[in-house]
Amino acid sequence: MRQIMGIQVGNRESEALKVQELLTKNGCIIKTRLGLHESSEEMCSITGLIILEFLPNKEADIAELEKELATLDTIVVQKMVF
Repeated sequence: MRQIMGIQVGNRESEALKVQELLTKNGCIIKTRLGLHESSEEMCSITGLIILEFLPNKEADIAELEKELATLDTIVVQKMVF
């Protein structure tokens, strides 16, 4: 089974450090990580999107990460399972 998680960060300024700490703590279960945000010469977006692909057979660890992310104010988590 392949699991993909999308993490929408509503306020990068207040949440980025907390999200980074959780991703670092769970780094051994993350196979691929992609971070996206709008940026231009005039400004850098306050919101962002992180896409994670996990190693197989890590359902309990993934569920724990999702639970920890849900405690943050501006975070929205969505998952896809294949």
